[in-house]
Amino acid sequence: MAIEILLPRLGWTMEEGTFVEWLKNDGDLIVPGDVLYTVESDKSLNEVEAFDAGILRIPANSPAPGSKIPVGTVLAYIVQAGESVEGKAWSVERGATIDDRSFDSPNSIGSLRTSSPTTDDGASLTPDTSHPTPNTPLTPNTSHSTPHAPRSTPHAISPRARRIATELQVDWASLSGSGRTGRIVERDIRAAATSVRPTESVKINASPLAQRLAADLNVDLQQLAQSLPGKRIEREDVERAAQAVAQKPAPATSGQPQPMSPTRRVIAERMAISAHTTAPVTLHTEVDATELVRIREQLKGDVAKQNRDKSNIPSYNDLLAKITAHALREHPALNVRLDGAAIVSESSAHIGMAVDTERGLLVVVVRDVQDKPLRQIAAESQALVQRARDGKAMPDDLRGSTFTITNLGVYEIDGFTPIINLPECAILGVGRIAPKQVVVDVALEKVAIRQMLTLSLTFDHRLVDGGPAARFLQRIKQLIEQPYLWLVQ
Repeated sequence: MAIEILLPRLGWTMEEGTFVEWLKNDGDLIVPGDVLYTVESDKSLNEVEAFDAGILRIPANSPAPGSKIPVGTVLAYIVQAGESVEGKAWSVERGATIDDRSFDSPNSIGSLRTSSPTTDDGASLTPDTSHPTPNTPLTPNTSHSTPHAPRSTPHAISPRARRIATELQVDWASLSGSGRTGRIVERDIRAAATSVRPTESVKINASPLAQRLAADLNVDLQQLAQSLPGKRIEREDVERAAQAVAQKPAPATSGQPQPMSPTRRVIAERMAISAHTTAPVTLHTEVDATELVRIREQLKGDVAKQNRDKSNIPSYNDLLAKITAHALREHPALNVRLDGAAIVSESSAHIGMAVDTERGLLVVVVRDVQDKPLRQIAAESQALVQRARDGKAMPDDLRGSTFTITNLGVYEIDGFTPIINLPECAILGVGRIAPKQVVVDVALEKVAIRQMLTLSLTFDHRLVDGGPAARFLQRIKQLIEQPYLWLVQ
């Protein structure tokens, strides 16, 4: 019996998804685990796999790329050799779901409505006669010479890679993909662009701090050196380059209203709910982060000395995630969530990290941070952030956090008021680390230049009072200023 391929519910709040592309063609042989198609839900791009083996049959008017389709929509079928799909499945109405069908026989998959649908102007839509009739056996399409046009290109390509290919004017049709299942991904496009249009090499004259910052912010020093001939690149040059990319204006829309993307719509809904349902209070404090900066520089130096993988270098977000998990273990009143009228305590610290992507703000989640060493946290967070920025974040990457950290320091922001990521109790806002002249010994009237950091803790006063929240923030301050308190456990 033919097996229906449906759009699954990929999240508790998901009601519809945006169909991206088929990764298999009509008539292809399918085995369990094959990735059939991709669909965008809320904030993540999902690859949907087959659970059964057989021959893929895609109706003539299955959803086109970019179509919004409700959960439960019948997209295609998996059949066996010689088996036919009853009820003219190849001319099913676009968007028809299980609820739209009548089941006339317990031995069949159900007869789809066979009356010819009409267009908005009343024209009748007749079945596509180029496809087999219900009595024609379905056989594997090995030559791909059937009248039915393939539903995807010979080489599948990720949406981000397709966009970058357009920007760089790279013809990707002849490329071989290095991604999962042979898919063309961003690195393939950039490699092709480099091989086609090599740029003249420019000797880079940059300070060590600028080089480290460029690696952290993904700034191309070669390109920056070309734009600043003869100048020694300093930290400020790298920060300006990163800020210019972040603030690149969107294409002009000629005053035409633009609909919200699915990601922006979800962000808008959640931020509005958080702002109107919580009782937010924000606490600010200034922290001496000199020792934290020194520790990170030592970790980076050790990786370079040992010639180890740079992906294991902890970022400041990784260090703060570890510190926050340590503080949450000592102050569990902040590691809670509201469930109806009950306050639920969390046993683990699943730390969410806010990531700025082209599709909007995403929060990736590093789980059980309290039990993991720094290098593992760094590797996991880097992989999560990369998937989010590539548009390939999976649903589990973006849910289940118990506390969130949002860092705007790279944009030269000192302090701000973050919005709580529901249903969490609190969120920590992190500003930039900047050298300042501060008093280090009041009795001796001694001052020194220290690396200072502003932290902003927003908490839900419905779940916790100001005293416990202040003690929690005070403890984070102590752990930043005296890292040995959590490094030696």
